[in-house]
Amino acid sequence: MPLLQLNGHDMYYEVHGSGPPALCMTGWGTYCHGNEGGLSRGLTDRYSVVVFDHRGLASSGDDLSVEPTMRLYAQDAAALLDHLDMADAHVVGLVGMGACIGQELAISRPDLVRSLTNMGAWCRVDEYLYDQLDFMRVVHRDLGFLAFQQLVTIQSFDPEFYMRNKDRLLGPGKGWADLEGNFQAHSRLIDACLSHHSEERLENVTAPALVIHAALDQVTGPRTTMPIERALPNARGVTIEDAYHVIAGKELKMRFCDILFGFLDDVEAGRAAA
Repeated sequence: MPLLQLNGHDMYYEVHGSGPPALCMTGWGTYCHGNEGGLSRGLTDRYSVVVFDHRGLASSGDDLSVEPTMRLYAQDAAALLDHLDMADAHVVGLVGMGACIGQELAISRPDLVRSLTNMGAWCRVDEYLYDQLDFMRVVHRDLGFLAFQQLVTIQSFDPEFYMRNKDRLLGPGKGWADLEGNFQAHSRLIDACLSHHSEERLENVTAPALVIHAALDQVTGPRTTMPIERALPNARGVTIEDAYHVIAGKELKMRFCDILFGFLDDVEAGRAAA
């Protein structure tokens, strides 16, 4: 069990695959503990993929005396890459705060970031997003985890996919299971999300970036992702017209992988030609 004392807390991580380093981060969950199947298909065939539990989730501890901010979570990620001696990594942040952590990492530690991928993210919290995220906290606190789970699942998936897969998405141990019985950690993650504001600092990111816009995302759609693309000086924006907050279904996942791997291949080709 790879458990380290990093940046003031016990941090659990895993490395899958082989090749150049890639750091993959999701939102209020983890790719660890058998969840690596959620990674982009084929990624571990080409890269050494580093995944970890955000502080307070699963096997990672937390220090409740420290204010939860996106910069703190980025410092955690930087400490892990430093420990593993994995500089110049492709940083892939998907669906929520994992992408925002990637922004902070690219701003503060450009030596660690070979490329940056963002989807389902934001660089400033407007009133609409603030109220959405805070309401999810209220539902979890006042109505319980299962009510929160159903709310966020309905908001995150294609309606047809939701109706076909409702039995495996909802219930104890299913979607967003890392938050089950763990409201305190969830609330701290939400605090970090609500305070994240990087828009004016993204101009300092030198790494090539891919910003994917999920046109049907009810939470972090183009309204919140387009400002990221505009703020990054070296960004490629791609819109997936039929994508919701979570990429689901074989055909859509294949298209997403084509976009991601096309970008990563172009980054490598550009490095080789330089």
